[in-house]
Amino acid sequence: MEIKQTIDKEYNEKMSSFRWVICGLLFLATTVNYMDRQVLSLTWKDFISPEFHWTDADYGVITAIFSIVYAVANLFAGRFIDWMGTKKGYLWAIGVWSAGACLHALCGWATEHTVGLHDAAEMVSATGTVASLVAITSVYYFIAARVVLAVGESGNFPAAVKVTAEYFPKRDRAYATAIFNAGATVGALAAPVSIPPLARFFQNMGVGNGWEMAFIVIGGLGFVWMGLWMFYYKKPGSNPRVNKAELAYIELDNHADETPAEKADKEDSNKDVIPFWQCFTYRQTWAFIVGKFFTDGVWWFYLFWAPAYFSDQYGYSSSSGMGIALIFTLYAIVTVLSIFGGYLPKLFVDKKGMNPYAGRMLAMLIFAFLPLPALFAQSAGTVSVWWPAVIIGLAGAGHQAWSANLFSTIGDMFPKSAIATITGIGGMAGGVGSFLINKGAGALFTHPEKMGAAFQ
Repeated sequence: MEIKQTIDKEYNEKMSSFRWVICGLLFLATTVNYMDRQVLSLTWKDFISPEFHWTDADYGVITAIFSIVYAVANLFAGRFIDWMGTKKGYLWAIGVWSAGACLHALCGWATEHTVGLHDAAEMVSATGTVASLVAITSVYYFIAARVVLAVGESGNFPAAVKVTAEYFPKRDRAYATAIFNAGATVGALAAPVSIPPLARFFQNMGVGNGWEMAFIVIGGLGFVWMGLWMFYYKKPGSNPRVNKAELAYIELDNHADETPAEKADKEDSNKDVIPFWQCFTYRQTWAFIVGKFFTDGVWWFYLFWAPAYFSDQYGYSSSSGMGIALIFTLYAIVTVLSIFGGYLPKLFVDKKGMNPYAGRMLAMLIFAFLPLPALFAQSAGTVSVWWPAVIIGLAGAGHQAWSANLFSTIGDMFPKSAIATITGIGGMAGGVGSFLINKGAGALFTHPEKMGAAFQ
């Protein structure tokens, strides 16, 4: 607060707060990002599977391929954002993933024409070889749509983390990162209360089988965001909505003692960009890679499988009132605690007198223990179905709080010219971890069904 007051006096004007508008746009983009990827997980069991005769293994293959494509795309998306710049790069990313989200709606039509059936009713009633052909064909079409979605979505976090570094000094980046990263949980929170009812509404109206319009409506939100981004975003130094006092605060780190890497970090300078393969020679890069690899898959597992879990184990479909309430409760817990997760390190620094590094490490250690009770979620479900929702919510909150702090370390370790690249490299590692978990989960869930009485 003293720093802000000093800057206000120096420039003889009250500091503007446009940086938080930009943070809000990042939050909205991340919210849309997660809603787009949630449409499939919230509709496949009750709407899509009966039409296309999918098994858990089919769904596991689709989510696993999405994860691995997302992983590989992350490796290049970060570099693309650093090269293209945050404004154009972000527009390309959200444009591609929004188009990919909408493409899912065409998968049923494409399957009908490929197999030679006339409508969804014929696919639902198909048996034997025809049913198998419908399943295989539809899986391929959904994979194609998921690939486009994955390529576009891979640009979100590299762009968002880079924009945060552009608009916030280091002292505020962890909190700003926690806010925009909370879009992941808000998107997951909004999805169960909007997507299944949306699909059911259009199904009752006779517009396809309902799920098609859910993909189109949610996917269309990205195009709305693109208009806002084009209107509001410019770099701080050339943005008329950022006054001199706020610009001075944003560039606060430029007045401090700089490390050699920071001295090389000049805005809009390409000559100081770290060569791509050289990024892998730094221990800091590998620390980020390992952190993402071992933790991202946990969050994606909950994201993709929680709705099906409550449907299979307890009989509450994703479109039922109880099913919506359970998923909403789960992600409400994640949302509240994950935002607090970005503030906890600051609390340790301000109240306990800890240095920022020690405060962040202590907070991350606390968050790392939160997923452990998830080991008892299944047994707790024998008491009440609400216990798994609460326990899984705590596990997801621990991950998201930990992840927000992990993202904020990139700006501390690397110059702005490499932030998106490093974020993308870490995202690749996280995607690989998610691929392994989701592919394995689909196979494990299907195996007991094949074994029959042996697992009863």
